[in-house]
Amino acid sequence: MLRLPAVAGQFYPGNSRELTAAVQSFTTEQKADEKELVRACLVPHAGYMYSGAVAGAVFSRIALTRKILLLGVRHYPRGETLAILSDGTWRTPLGDAPIDRCLAERLRTACPALREDSEAHRQEHSLEVELPFLQVLDPGFSFVPVVVGTRRPEELKELGEGIARVLAESPEDILIVTSSDMNHYEDDETTRDKDQAAIACLLKLDAAGLYEVCRDRRITMCGLGPAVAMLTAMQRLGVKNAQLVRYATSGDVSGDRNTVVGYAGMTFG
Repeated sequence: MLRLPAVAGQFYPGNSRELTAAVQSFTTEQKADEKELVRACLVPHAGYMYSGAVAGAVFSRIALTRKILLLGVRHYPRGETLAILSDGTWRTPLGDAPIDRCLAERLRTACPALREDSEAHRQEHSLEVELPFLQVLDPGFSFVPVVVGTRRPEELKELGEGIARVLAESPEDILIVTSSDMNHYEDDETTRDKDQAAIACLLKLDAAGLYEVCRDRRITMCGLGPAVAMLTAMQRLGVKNAQLVRYATSGDVSGDRNTVVGYAGMTFG
């Protein structure tokens, strides 16, 4: 299938030149030998105006692999709760990005709860907004899109464990790009306080702790499910190192500190 862009011209520029320039403005050139080879990263998915600098700081820092698992959140109540696409291409104003059929098949075998479903992906922006960064910085990659619409701990654990098996058995490096914003629509001070509590768990690679702190403190981290699955995979793979690359809120751009969204950029591995 060909998945057409859903939010081009809204979350990011719809013109290829403007989009390339936007990505370049949010990223810095580093020598290949200075880039970090990591297992996973966490990047935001809001409009580039607000969160592009945070995502760009992460993508500038890490070595992008030829195979990428894009793990995001299903914002809308349509389609399967664990939805994968195993074939086809995704189009952005920069061209078409191919789905890695072989990697998708391995993931489906290791994670039986994943269901083939185009509807869950059709209007979802959490993965789409990351693709232009990958296309500009390291064209030639292939990827597998997975969106998570469940927060049931046992389902997230199973997903994370399955992902870990695939990565452990792969002869090639696979990067997990986990897409999530942080706390939503509270004042700046409250959001920063809540987000620091969530980030503390992310830095400790504590999947259960992240789930519990978001539940207990009502932290509206939209990508909690994907993040818990990713952390579970990191734990199974023995990853010990996590870093916060950059943090910001929408108030840093808009100047409105009364109602903000938080953005964290992190690396794992």
